[in-house]
Amino acid sequence: MGVVELISFVLMTAGGFCVFVGGVGVLRMPDLYTRMHAASVTDTAGLFLVATGLMLHAGWSLPLFKLVAILVFLLVTSPTAAYALANAAMLSGHPPAGVRDETVPSAGRDGETP
Repeated sequence: MGVVELISFVLMTAGGFCVFVGGVGVLRMPDLYTRMHAASVTDTAGLFLVATGLMLHAGWSLPLFKLVAILVFLLVTSPTAAYALANAAMLSGHPPAGVRDETVPSAGRDGETP
């Protein structure tokens, strides 16, 4: 096993671990926003590490350029989708846990908006 293969293996293993930690974070976090944060940050970091490891493993070939295109696309769309989801949750009246903000509409005791 050469140095490039070893670095590729380490990067892919680190990326897999990062995605695993994100999955555990989604299960263990208390509210929507912290779960989304755990999922989006570890998803982006895990994707970057795994794709970088695959790029090193592929060498200078057509799959390298395809992996670069996929990586750039997902590095742009994944945080954007997380932001859009968090913004939609906030606008629909789902405030973060522990935050009292009178400008954010929340459901009353009977499920009615005040």
